[in-house]
Amino acid sequence: MNVTLSSLPTGALIALAVLAVAQITLDIIALVDLYRRPAARVAFGNKWVWVAVILLANLIGAILYLVVARKPPTAVEPSTAARAPSVSPDTVAEALYGSHPDAGSR
Repeated sequence: MNVTLSSLPTGALIALAVLAVAQITLDIIALVDLYRRPAARVAFGNKWVWVAVILLANLIGAILYLVVARKPPTAVEPSTAARAPSVSPDTVAEALYGSHPDAGSR
């Protein structure tokens, strides 16, 4: 049984168009994310495997990559030397406008 696109109902054509746009959009999003993400933050560490999954598994491949393959960045504890010193409003005002003439009388 051969079915042509012109013989499908309008609702089915619209559904196919929506699925096609969704698939292309998700593929592009997944491929751009994969390109920008370091290999260390991709499951299995091999980007070429994920390119094949995204492109060959259609809609499921892109969803699988976006859900499973992306590793979150590791949390890094800031060192005490990297922390900014505490700043009071008085020191900011003094840095911006100079010392107040009545500062000695306070």
